[in-house]
Amino acid sequence: MSERGVETVLELEIPARPEYVAIVRLVVSSLAAARRAVADERVDDLKLAVSEACTNAIEAQLRRGSADPVGILIVEGRDRIEVRIRDSGPGFDPETLPEHPPVTDPDRLNFERGLGIPLIRTLVDDVRFLSGDQGTTVVMTFYGGPAGDDETSEILRSVLEIE
Repeated sequence: MSERGVETVLELEIPARPEYVAIVRLVVSSLAAARRAVADERVDDLKLAVSEACTNAIEAQLRRGSADPVGILIVEGRDRIEVRIRDSGPGFDPETLPEHPPVTDPDRLNFERGLGIPLIRTLVDDVRFLSGDQGTTVVMTFYGGPAGDDETSEILRSVLEIE
């Protein structure tokens, strides 16, 4: 991790395999919980949104037959955490995704797939999808208490070898 002004950045790359999603979820949620005064429910939202975005990125890589890793970039500012998930899949236009019925509609049970992006949009404070022929980057922003500099943060930094 390196310091950039008031932002801390952590970059990870994982193989495009589902078993690595848990590692990303653990790193992101540990960073958020150790460094911020954020409610447990918001950390859970963060973990779920990151899981969905990573799973979508892995599926995009597999559809393309790419051996490229999935990239994860965590940017921490004073009032936010931004998580960027990058793949080199075929890209997509999020505005063309079909609408799903409301969660209270019984027809919603007929949808087994395609709920990840609507779920991400519900869980995060801001989301952008940057997509093209070279792949997609999902940029998710969570606003929350200021980054702390307490003992737990120091322990986490030493475990993750953060400067």
